[in-house]
Amino acid sequence: MLKAQRSRDNEVLFEAAQHGTFDDLVVAIWRTYTRPEQLSRVRGFFHVVGLAAYSPENFREFIDSLDDLTEILASLAEREGLDAEEALTTASVTIAAIRGMLLQEVLAPAARSEDAVALILRMSGGRSVPRSHPEP
Repeated sequence: MLKAQRSRDNEVLFEAAQHGTFDDLVVAIWRTYTRPEQLSRVRGFFHVVGLAAYSPENFREFIDSLDDLTEILASLAEREGLDAEEALTTASVTIAAIRGMLLQEVLAPAARSEDAVALILRMSGGRSVPRSHPEP
């Protein structure tokens, strides 16, 4: 059931990605999963992730679907000029950061969502958010 719900969400996000940027998709992902009505689904996601960590053989289909958003983000990063390897790394780190921040929202909600998104974009080399420190 969770995979089916995520698939529906991803279809909407994939459609938006066709017309937007890497940064646009990151913001869309964050806004999709931090809406108050999504809280129980986000909790369910982390519950299933925990179960899958203990019994991956029972959750293969779910585990295999976890890279869907990473792949679309990587394709956007490539479209914006990163080589394939850097695009995949950037997308993977970005999704990991989003999931980490979502877990934080579940465990100890903070009212600073926009700050979290800005930080994620800076960490992923987001083009629309200025870096706080110049690169060496």
